[in-house]
Amino acid sequence: MSSNPRPNEASGLYHERQRLELCAVHALNNVLQERLFTQEAADEICKRLAPDARWNPHRSFLGTGNYDVNVIMAALQSVGLEAIWWDKRRPLEQLSLAGVFGFIINVPSNVCLGFLSLPVRRRHWIAVRQHEDIYYNLDSKLKAPAPIGSEADLRIFLQEVLSQGPCELLLVVPQEMGQAGN
Repeated sequence: MSSNPRPNEASGLYHERQRLELCAVHALNNVLQERLFTQEAADEICKRLAPDARWNPHRSFLGTGNYDVNVIMAALQSVGLEAIWWDKRRPLEQLSLAGVFGFIINVPSNVCLGFLSLPVRRRHWIAVRQHEDIYYNLDSKLKAPAPIGSEADLRIFLQEVLSQGPCELLLVVPQEMGQAGN
């Protein structure tokens, strides 16, 4: 699939499509609503995180991406944002959406070769962002941003995603908010 570096005409949202194993890069750019990060920038972050590593633990050893949460957190910090892990034991009704810039979610994903689905599961990063009072699923595997709806619809969407197995929810917030512990 190719990357789409322009805003989606239907929604006015920036939406990158999946390429290689670059879902973390796409999730970052989709939540930020512009192309700020590239594979090269993510690889540089990996080198800073593990400068002496023979095989970098923060990405695929094949060099195709598959970046871990540390790369996402460092990338967000470089633009004045922070990722806060949501404790899934807490009910989503307790999630205060005030000040939340967006969401990055890590979900299990099937590995496919063409039309053949392999019995292997990988991890996949997706972004969710509000635009003009509507929340959108900006998953890079989607052809276009998918409207989720209102705050209530967002909570239902997040609950459905989190109930599908080993998923992680990151709240993307301004650094000041994260440092204040809000």
